[in-house]
Amino acid sequence: MKPAPFEYFAPGTIGETLELLSRYGEEGKILAGGQSLMPLMNLRLARPRVLIDINRLTSLEYIAHGADGELAVGALTRQRSLELSPAVKERNPLLAAAMPLIGHFQTRNRGTVGGSVVHADPAAELPAVSLALGAELSVKNERGERAIPAEDLFTGLMSTAIEPTELLTEIRFPPWRWGSGWAIEEVARRRGDFAMVGAIALIRFDGGDLCQEARLVLFGVGDRPLRAARGEQVLQGRRPEPRIFAEAAAAAAEELDPISDVHASAEYRKDVAACLIRRALQTALLRREQVTR
Repeated sequence: MKPAPFEYFAPGTIGETLELLSRYGEEGKILAGGQSLMPLMNLRLARPRVLIDINRLTSLEYIAHGADGELAVGALTRQRSLELSPAVKERNPLLAAAMPLIGHFQTRNRGTVGGSVVHADPAAELPAVSLALGAELSVKNERGERAIPAEDLFTGLMSTAIEPTELLTEIRFPPWRWGSGWAIEEVARRRGDFAMVGAIALIRFDGGDLCQEARLVLFGVGDRPLRAARGEQVLQGRRPEPRIFAEAAAAAAEELDPISDVHASAEYRKDVAACLIRRALQTALLRREQVTR
């Protein structure tokens, strides 16, 4: 398969990139790692008139951490760089654990963190992790810069709040709260496939044994990564234990409305979602106990 004809630009600066985005608007498409966009173009499911290759913008390829523990990742950072980073493993174990689940190491060598988040595949790990961790994204256009919370980023199937004239430059993950329990679980047909269903659990405690805050995120079960608000409410202010986990998992699955497709029925996805939430919560509690023991 070959893509439809397109014009190609390879700007050398962010300013040039923003000028091109401003000039071509919805007709332009950013090319970063190309691991999602190029297959879509080759299948002619995506037909941008203009391709703007940002691989020369090396200033957008970095992993930095602030004194407060915040982790900042440049949009062009390769997924494999994040996976192999000692700083990421030390400062954000949930993010580090998610990276090997993304595709295959060959695709992670080229795929970028920003590209995956912006592509917004509802079954992808990085959008779900960004939502679970409460990440914030910086985007620029010729008029300036703005920040978008991950909570507001995903607007529909492979759709985000980023305007056609804007460029994602950085993803910031808030400081990790030590003593938190966390886990990510997913079910896929084969290793490296997109998840049929995935679940993330992040539990923060009140200094004792009660849940102060819980974040439950499901992916592969809707048109975007979803927070399971009812499941989170079940956990709030309660002592985490198997009975509560089962109650939270049932509440989380109850509010889902997944589709049926060639991979799985809607009923199957709901059942698996409940199972993965329960399993993720149990793992999260175990990890918390290991850290605080």
